Amino acid sequence: MLKFRFAQNMEALGIERVEANSRNDFRIFNNLTLWLSANFNLSTFALGTLAGPVFKLSFFDGLKVIVLFNILGAIPAAIFATLGPKLGLRQMTISRFSFGWNGAKIMALFNAATCIGWSTVNVMVGGQLVKELSGGRVSSAAAIIVLSLVTMIVSLYGYQHVHRYERYAWIPMAFCFLTLFTRYFPEIRVSTWSLHGSVLYSALASFGAAVFGYAAAWSSYAADYNVNQPESTPPGKIFWLTYLGILIPCIFLEALGLALTTVVPFHGKTGGILLAMATEGFGNPGLWMLAFFVLSLVAANVPNDYSLGLSLQLLGEKWQQISRAVWTVLGTIAYVIIALIAGSEFNETLTDFLLLITYWLAPWLTILLLEHFFFRRGEYDVANWNSKAQLPSGWAAIVAMIFGLFGAYLGASQARFVGPVSRLLSGADVGFELGALCSGVAYLILRKSRP
Repeated sequence: MLKFRFAQNMEALGIERVEANSRNDFRIFNNLTLWLSANFNLSTFALGTLAGPVFKLSFFDGLKVIVLFNILGAIPAAIFATLGPKLGLRQMTISRFSFGWNGAKIMALFNAATCIGWSTVNVMVGGQLVKELSGGRVSSAAAIIVLSLVTMIVSLYGYQHVHRYERYAWIPMAFCFLTLFTRYFPEIRVSTWSLHGSVLYSALASFGAAVFGYAAAWSSYAADYNVNQPESTPPGKIFWLTYLGILIPCIFLEALGLALTTVVPFHGKTGGILLAMATEGFGNPGLWMLAFFVLSLVAANVPNDYSLGLSLQLLGEKWQQISRAVWTVLGTIAYVIIALIAGSEFNETLTDFLLLITYWLAPWLTILLLEHFFFRRGEYDVANWNSKAQLPSGWAAIVAMIFGLFGAYLGASQARFVGPVSRLLSGADVGFELGALCSGVAYLILRKSRP
């Protein structure tokens, strides 16, 4: 009986199309609150802390990068979010209309790896903060496991419960971060890193790629969270609510992370900065603030865990027959193991991971955007979403993706590898720019006017 009660409220639907007469989500502001909650978290803040100490950017250079690349990075997710109500299909399923039946499987694997990677990064920063908060009495490993279990439980129940949680989760987070900003704003100092010439442009490009990758990474999930909204939902409102839901917290928290590294010495631990500021600035109430900061990572990871199962179901009929909930559990186990192994190298993991995301996301985004605006002009034969014979072969998209990944290789700048173009540019990471350019040119040449 207990097992039945636990499972009876779980969402049974996976990647199947949600028919127009089955839509029951009429809360258009879900398009705003989900993304506010997903981005008002410690990882967003942590990204901003890398601008000065890691990339050696001045305060205003870092701020310019944060604003500009978030403005650009949030656009693809907002565009793709409009397709959820229009098509009733999950985001990676829509890839079939460009990549075909088999090509979409490859993209689903890329996205599944991204879901696991994001969850790993988020629980790592949470584990770091809990360890700092407890003075070492609670290990980061224990915190990682607890955070992952809480996230998994919310994700298991599916679409409606995800939105119920995310509808309110952003409120205490926004309040705590605003309180922190208000308290320390007078103490912010403008840093004076002395970068010039090609070294400066290299740092700007590399940090910009990380910022872009953070915001754009939501693109591969975007339509997953409004497929239950009516087809009549105004696409313009969906676009702007999604766009602002990503843009506002990303700019605010990344800028806050950048600013607070000028107040408290940064020694590679985001948790250390927050612990010092919360306890010294607010005393015992600051401990509650830190607890909310840790819980913010649950809201950040719920979309990762939920979309992971949907991506894996795209791998074939046998995979689709396995419940999304099962894939969520297996994914949780996977990222907990990875986080426990990589937990001591958070900053390096975050930076390299964000750049790696852009290497596949940029070509994928470019191909889907060209398909949507240039070739299909917004029209899709949704009745054939699950018909291998009626879908395009996808060869043009697959080849264009290979060109895009080669472009990313040329411009990549990682701790263990620097591409030939990047070396010519003093180590600037231009992987996502070259990836987008190469894939876009290839797709326009290879793709015929009809699928």
